[in-house]
Amino acid sequence: MSKGFRDFILRGNVVDLAVAVIIGAAFGAITSSLTADVITPLISALVGTPDFSSLVIHLPVLHAVTPPNPLPANYIPPGEIHIGKFLNAVINFLVVASVVYFLVVIPIAKLLVRMGMGPAAPAKMKSCLQCLSEIPFAATRCKFCAQPV
Repeated sequence: MSKGFRDFILRGNVVDLAVAVIIGAAFGAITSSLTADVITPLISALVGTPDFSSLVIHLPVLHAVTPPNPLPANYIPPGEIHIGKFLNAVINFLVVASVVYFLVVIPIAKLLVRMGMGPAAPAKMKSCLQCLSEIPFAATRCKFCAQPV
């Protein structure tokens, strides 16, 4: 049993996954900082709000609510929607998605094409006029009904 576990752990894809999780966590901290410390202040300089996390929409409360005593750390009073925190999360997601796309997906795709391991070209197919089956473009007879095409 221990040999099987050792083989499982030492497989390349398990080790790669562990490294990816660790790097992903560190990358998440970097992009959160980029969003909170660089991008949000730049956008808020244009909009005029000092920080998106302070943007709150107040809705009327239709019934009386007694706040808990003592207040929890992340207590949100009834009728408040913290839209700024959501905007920060959306910006953070867009930064992560764009960095992953432009710095990982595109270079890997180009590398795979260079190495000849890119996506296979789709086979050019045509339809048989007799049985309407899909056959290769270069075929002279249908493989299903033997009709000349």
